[in-house]
Amino acid sequence: MKTSISRRGLVRLVSFMSAIIAVLAAANVIYMNRLGRLENSVEAGYSAAIEELAQSADKIGAVLTKGRYASSPSMMTRLSNQLMEESGAAKSALESLPVYGMSVDNLEKFLSQVGNYASSLSRRATAGEELSDEDRENVRELSACADKLVESLWALRTKLLTNDRTVSELFAAVDSELGGFIADGFSGIEDGLANMPKLIYDGPFSDHILDRTPLMTKNAREVSVNDAREKAAAALGTDSFRVSVSEAGEDGKMPSYCFYCEGGRCAVSKNGGYIVYCLKSRNVTETSFGTVEALSKADQYLEALGIGDMKRTYYECYNNVCTVNYAYSDNGTVCYTDLIKVEVALDNGEILGFDARGYLVNHRERDFGEPKISEEEARDGVSEVLEVKECRLAVIPTDSVEEKLCYELACRSDSGENVLVYVNAMTGEEEDILILLTVEGGVLTV
Repeated sequence: MKTSISRRGLVRLVSFMSAIIAVLAAANVIYMNRLGRLENSVEAGYSAAIEELAQSADKIGAVLTKGRYASSPSMMTRLSNQLMEESGAAKSALESLPVYGMSVDNLEKFLSQVGNYASSLSRRATAGEELSDEDRENVRELSACADKLVESLWALRTKLLTNDRTVSELFAAVDSELGGFIADGFSGIEDGLANMPKLIYDGPFSDHILDRTPLMTKNAREVSVNDAREKAAAALGTDSFRVSVSEAGEDGKMPSYCFYCEGGRCAVSKNGGYIVYCLKSRNVTETSFGTVEALSKADQYLEALGIGDMKRTYYECYNNVCTVNYAYSDNGTVCYTDLIKVEVALDNGEILGFDARGYLVNHRERDFGEPKISEEEARDGVSEVLEVKECRLAVIPTDSVEEKLCYELACRSDSGENVLVYVNAMTGEEEDILILLTVEGGVLTV
């Protein structure tokens, strides 16, 4: 049967098809514009992170140089505060870069130690203790390491930002001739920081603590790379076939398999198969999630990894990322030595970071015995200007690798401040006092 169409019908059909084509073309333009804005946003984030990392390292070097000549406790305090701020900014910038598959252990260690070491020196100076020749030599050597770091970072930054390719393309091609200079650059940074002075001080990143064999992996059986890959994939939220293993891995006190996928990296301990850390490199440009939702996401992530008995302690929201700190709860006794950190993106609730190194190093079965001081005696020993609101047992770290069982007394001062007082449950001595700050975006202690 032959079908015919009128001239008017043909005109309508052509007009209709033209309209569809126009709509599809417009939709494609909108999509491409959105994609372009997203790519530009990611590129801008990477570029900003590179710039901030180099600038913060520059400031760290300058402050360390000043520290060599500081003599008063007040000046040491000012300088240590600056170092804590700049080292924190540098670590945040490094975590924003897609450095998965590359070794940055020495760089991470340097950024962690430098601020904490200066803070330790500041406390000693405030207590009237003069800095030793060894302390000043350590600061001098740290300053020399910072100078090498600054030189390497600015050179890397110049190559990255003056290249015809995007930063994303260059990082994606680190194993080829195109982006090989990035791997070489970070390798040079690691070599330059390999001769850092051994720092022994009263802080969580002191070498005498970092050099400890992790208690969780000490006698654990070794797992296969395939079993570790499955765990890494689960932690990264992807399929195992998308996860590649780095030949280098990590040695030291906690030998680990290192895995990476697009936008993320994860380390799994060879002994025990524990997730050591997990990082995703993504620029978070907005906040759509509330704090309560972010805290819930962090709780759910720990539950999905099969990690139980963790109590949420403090949290901080910064740069559209919420960092949640957890401590192990041993039948109600909070162990502030067994720590896990989870980072949640506030734009969509994605888990961007997980760090269980404190937990793996310190976690074990404990038996302190019954407290020799009663809760009532601990309450009675608190300052008269404080009103005790709550009391519980807690395990706190000391300046060495030892631990102390204390009563943690949550108090309110006569001026309205929230104060945590730690009273030794065996001796009744006041071990520590912390000010609990509820600030915009978090709950912190000082």
